[in-house]
This record gives sequence, structure tokens and C-alpha cells, in this order.
Amino acid sequence: MITIDYTNQKDTRSGFGAGILEAGRNNPNVVALCADLVGSLKLEAFIKEFPERFVQCGIAEANMTGIAAGMTIGGKVPFACTFANFATGRVYDQIRQSIAYSNKNVKIAASHAGLTLGEDGATHQICEDIGLMQMLPNFVVINPCDYNQTKAATIAAANYEGPVYLRFGRPKWPIFYPADMPFEIGKAWKIQDGSDVSIFATGHLVLKAIEAAVILVEKGYSVDLINIHTIKPIDAEAVIQSVSKTKCAVTAEEHQVIGGLGSAVGKVIAEHVPAPIEFVGVQDTFGESGTPDQLLEKYGMSAAHIVEAALKAIGRKSA
Repeated sequence: MITIDYTNQKDTRSGFGAGILEAGRNNPNVVALCADLVGSLKLEAFIKEFPERFVQCGIAEANMTGIAAGMTIGGKVPFACTFANFATGRVYDQIRQSIAYSNKNVKIAASHAGLTLGEDGATHQICEDIGLMQMLPNFVVINPCDYNQTKAATIAAANYEGPVYLRFGRPKWPIFYPADMPFEIGKAWKIQDGSDVSIFATGHLVLKAIEAAVILVEKGYSVDLINIHTIKPIDAEAVIQSVSKTKCAVTAEEHQVIGGLGSAVGKVIAEHVPAPIEFVGVQDTFGESGTPDQLLEKYGMSAAHIVEAALKAIGRKSA
């Protein structure tokens, strides 16, 4: 099991900032567009090094989406950057028509996703974006777990030919993904082998799933723990192999339980290895203002909630 160093923390949006800078150094066609949120998206270093490769679109996300789609025709690799709420819900029509339908090589970089946006409250805490984006044909959907994985995912997205939705967050979060581990789109990360229950987690809740696994091991249970960083295309083989062994599963995500990781994993399980499954996530409600930890606790996404779900899944298996 990975040991978490809680003194080593960075926000995942800074991982994106580091990743796009490296991607820009690797490929002169990488460009960045932003909707008046340069500081929030950690684009300062990219802009300083490549000022001619940055477009400030202002608070006009629909226009930014269209500009990004158009830039791909000239061979550019545009990253359209803003808050997740504005990157998806505000401009879904433009994404569908201008990017997905014509399979444009646009990367939508969406920060401040989920409840852990915190004090900004329900109007900014989008927990429906994964569902929106994974329904669109041609889109890859990536939700990394920490600074290192977000940096690696950003570089991988730049190298991938096709539309990508890259989701990350605001709060500082412990770093536990190895800095030298390659990131492969569509290939899950097995964190721990086990035989009693499969826990599939994504984004910030990978940390909570690791904490839950520690508690479960102390209780005498063997946990198969997997980071599903790519929601689409999902690593169906990893899901099938794990649940074939454990016979039950839990999904954990900072997103609505409808339409996100749980729906994607549940589909694979239903089709290939029918088994009890419990869903940890936002239960068909909106959020509110609060600290990230307060909100994860109130809305049922703490380590203790994952433990509870795992024990319930195990109990259903043996019933």
C-alpha cells in the first residue's frame, strides 16, 4: 500500500500548469486559450515562455470553444482553459457541434471541478461534467488524482490525436502518484492487490480510497484498489479482472453517482461479471459552501463512507 505524505501537497491545477509548459516545450503547436482565468489555471509560466502561443478570450467561453476548434484546422493543439462549470455546462452546444461532431483535436482543460472547489458554492461546484462529456462521441475523459498524475495526463493529452476532456481541481492535495510513472490513456493504475472487495476510485477520491483501504486492511479485509483516471475509454479489462476475483465492488468519485465513474464501471460489471456494487459520490443533489473536507464528509465521500460502502458490498456478496 502507498504511504501518504500529508506534508507534500500541491493542487492538481498546478500539475496542469506544469504539464502544459512541458507539452509546449515538446511541441511548438501546443497553444493555450483562457477565459479570463490565467491565475486560476496556472498558465503564467506557459505565457511567460510562449507569449505568442496564448490567446486571452475573456469571459466568452463559447467563443473560446469555437476559436480552439478552428485552430486545429491549422495544425495547432489548443488547450481551452477555464473552470469546469464554464468549460462544459455553459458551452455544451459548442463542444458538441464544433469539437465532438467533427472530431477536432481540442483539449478542454477544466479546473475547479467537483465539491472540493469549496467556498465558491453550488453555482461553481459542477458534479455533472464527467457525465456530460463521456456521452459525447469521440471524447476522451480524464480525471487524475494528484499533482504528478495531472502533469503526466496533460502531456499525454497533448500527444493524443482527438478531443480530450481533462478535469482537475482547486485544493492542495497530497502527492502520491510516482513522478516517473508513465501515464497511459485508458489504462488503469492498480494501487493494491486484494481479494475481498474491488474499490475503483477517480480524482481526489483516490486519496480517500487509499485511506479507506488502510482501515479495511486493519479490519482484516483484502482490498483490490484501482485508480480509474480515464473514465472514457474505461479500462474494462482491469474492471473485469478485479471483480472476477473479488465478486463485489465500490466506486468512489467526486461527481454525481449518476453518469460518472459509477455508471461506467457498473456498465462493465453488468455486461461481463455481474456482482454487487455500491456507489460513493454525490447523491443527486447540489453542493454548498464549505471547506473541501467538510463537504466531502457532509456529502458522503470520506474514507469512512468508502469503508461503509465496501462492507455493505461484501455483505451483499455473501448474502
